[in-house]
Amino acid sequence: MKNIIVADDHSFIRLGISFLLKDYFPSCKVIEVNDAESLISQIVSHHFDLVISDIEMPGRDGLETLQQIKSIYPGLPVIMISSYSEDLYAVRSFRLGASAYINKTAANDELINAIEHIRLGKRYFTPQIAETLLASIEQEQAPHNRFSLREFMVFKLLASGNSVSQIASQLFLAITTVSTYKRRIFEKLNISRDIELIHYAMTQKIIKTDKFIS
Repeated sequence: MKNIIVADDHSFIRLGISFLLKDYFPSCKVIEVNDAESLISQIVSHHFDLVISDIEMPGRDGLETLQQIKSIYPGLPVIMISSYSEDLYAVRSFRLGASAYINKTAANDELINAIEHIRLGKRYFTPQIAETLLASIEQEQAPHNRFSLREFMVFKLLASGNSVSQIASQLFLAITTVSTYKRRIFEKLNISRDIELIHYAMTQKIIKTDKFIS
């Protein structure tokens, strides 16, 4: 691994990963960025052997960014990192082409193990993720698993308390388009009120309950 890019909006996370990488791969060059737009710009402009990206950064959603990266450079390995549990984003990440999914609470060895697997041309699955992938086969028909990527993004933002106009602004969409996504989401969840959507998201651990705790 000669050139690695790390994307995370928290500087201490980027710094920690950079120190770890440079310690384990002394000759590697590590570039740090703090948002999805900068990540895409760097990838288009320079050659990288590996991308390590947070799942949730300001602006563009991490899953959407992953999808764009893989559409441009299908062979570029991407490790997704997140503070969210594996059962929420791991399956979607792997379906979009991620080579590994690492929880930020994991030991440093986990990230190094993932990189070593990737160097051998393999994907890396933690035991927890392996169980999650198996469970996802059984839960394939869960309502939120039938969302498209964009529907899932709108769903998350709605569940976090954002209005339709706020979501339209964040995702650079027309308000009518977001309203259509919201209608489809309500239909798939068989609900009619925002509070029901929030309750569903909290029950499924799709959002953190501390978002609503002052």
